[in-house]
Amino acid sequence: MLEEILRYLRNWFLLPDGVHIDTYTVEDDAITLSFLQPDQYFRVIGSVYNDGVYQYNDDLKLTDETFTGAIWALAIPPSVISLVAEIEEWQTKYGGTVAGPYTSESFGGYSYTKASDADTGGAVTWQTAFKARLAIWRKI
Repeated sequence: MLEEILRYLRNWFLLPDGVHIDTYTVEDDAITLSFLQPDQYFRVIGSVYNDGVYQYNDDLKLTDETFTGAIWALAIPPSVISLVAEIEEWQTKYGGTVAGPYTSESFGGYSYTKASDADTGGAVTWQTAFKARLAIWRKI
């Protein structure tokens, strides 16, 4: 989910001089990156098996390979990480959109009100539910 949100923001929080292009080897599910700090986030680009965003710690599990590509050193603010956790909870609760297609329904004369985003008229998604809070980090 973190990578999806960063892509939505068009903001990877890339450190200055944070792009490291080289040939990298992942061995025994691990990679050694001297330019990263413990628990720092990084992005892998150009790998066959490991493209994505990861946190550099002992829990990191990658697929063994050697690849020529880029590793971006990131500085994602803690407030963004917290917001990602909130969005994940929202996703779990609502399954991607507001629970069900209806916000209200009645019988007899049968009527319903469809859940929709006020701006777009479409379904409420995590992007629309958190739009205002994500806006401060979104790049155009």
